[in-house]
Amino acid sequence: MLLNQTGGKITENSVFFVFCTNERSLTFRIKAKTDNNMNNTNSHDDRIAKMTFASVYPFYVAKVEKKGRTLEELHQVIEWLTGFDEKKLQQLMDEQATFEQFFSEANLNKKAHLITGVICGYRVEEITNPLTQQVRYLDKLVDELAKGRKMEKILRSE
Repeated sequence: MLLNQTGGKITENSVFFVFCTNERSLTFRIKAKTDNNMNNTNSHDDRIAKMTFASVYPFYVAKVEKKGRTLEELHQVIEWLTGFDEKKLQQLMDEQATFEQFFSEANLNKKAHLITGVICGYRVEEITNPLTQQVRYLDKLVDELAKGRKMEKILRSE
């Protein structure tokens, strides 16, 4: 039997973070123990929908700051994707908004469909669940920021 850091049991229904690493970056993803395919796993999509933005935000901050990027740049990327300024982000975190609530209030950037590539083994553009895809868009932008990509490219300005 596996126990988490607080001594609780890890079951088939447990949600945990898996850290994907390579020489250039540290990435994380939300993963259910029994999930095998992000494209057709309803339980995975449900878990992401119910996860709060506030629970993931500190990982975004740590990732970008570890790679020498700033909190202001992170907020710029989040605002580009969602339309949320810092005040609205703080409000959503204070309210413990789930990703479902977070993205239902977002005004998704019209260029978001240009976000492509792989995040922890999944092609963002092939994800079929719209909410899961939006969360992965955010993950991908944070990953690009942490990897040192130019802001113009991250914001799909070019």
